[in-house]
Amino acid sequence: MVGVLLLLLLLPFLLYIAAPQIRKMLSSGVCTSTIQLPGKVAVVTGANAGIGKETAKELARRGARVYLACRDVQKGELVAREIQMMTGNQQVLVRKLDLADTKSIRAFAKRFLEEEKHLHILINNAGVMMCPYSKTADGFEMHMGVNHLGHFLLTHLLLEKLEESAPSRVVNVSSLAHLMGRIHFHNLQGEKFYQSGLAYCHSKLANILFTQELARRLKASGSGVTVYSVHPGTVNSELVRHSALMRWIWWIFSFFIKTPQQGAQTSLYCALTEGLEVLSGNHFSDCHVAWVSAQARNETVARRLWDVSCDLLGIPVDWLMMAAGPKRSLKQTTQHTPPK
Repeated sequence: MVGVLLLLLLLPFLLYIAAPQIRKMLSSGVCTSTIQLPGKVAVVTGANAGIGKETAKELARRGARVYLACRDVQKGELVAREIQMMTGNQQVLVRKLDLADTKSIRAFAKRFLEEEKHLHILINNAGVMMCPYSKTADGFEMHMGVNHLGHFLLTHLLLEKLEESAPSRVVNVSSLAHLMGRIHFHNLQGEKFYQSGLAYCHSKLANILFTQELARRLKASGSGVTVYSVHPGTVNSELVRHSALMRWIWWIFSFFIKTPQQGAQTSLYCALTEGLEVLSGNHFSDCHVAWVSAQARNETVARRLWDVSCDLLGIPVDWLMMAAGPKRSLKQTTQHTPPK
């Protein structure tokens, strides 16, 4: 017993000694693209803190017009001013977006479409983790509602603008936690059984399945829009705010955890790296294609999740084809080579 207590007392010191080497190993992925983004437009959800803030900052540094789509507008305005001062880019705008409310999502999309003629990069970054059981304004379990359905609807509403601006990209922030995820269609809202940690895992699996199904449909349509899912790594952010246990674990292992800037690298890699179009639909970690679970490769589940998501949100199952309208039909019949 004394030995165990001694080990616990020494653990922080031992972690501190080993931290530089382990942190280097855990944060090996770096976006090395030098591409600049003048004239490009980007939307980053959850951009008022953590990975989203760092992603938005780097896009602004490269000259993009960046929309910080976040629930807390006041905090977002402070972050926008900070980014403007650090980058010299005044085209950093804040817009209200509450992914737990489809009315807010539709209002954000309506205003954006009225303001902007283009959209080149959509980073679906915002998320919740290990929430006590609760529901969104529309009655969806909070993890599935915010992390998956909210971004599903947002992408649906902005897709036509992405297509008009092609080549363009969508990046969905998922997690290694998807390995423990399952899509329980009979309990999608967690009403029959619920565990907050697993609910998060299920929603992160849904992110990957959505990415793969969207990529398949986009490829078939020849839209010029590509989509990627990413695991940012274990990052020191506000995501663990709902769990005292996770905050304690994060503190103990803080020497090994990535900074938000390091965590943003894979999102930036997928948004910016030239020639990545052929890998649309893939999952990335540390700026490399990463392995996903068998569940995440199940096309049958992906298609069913697409259909169920459309039904829950009240949108057509074939919304991707409908977004293009007659223009795509004409394009498909007259063009036999991929768009450049």
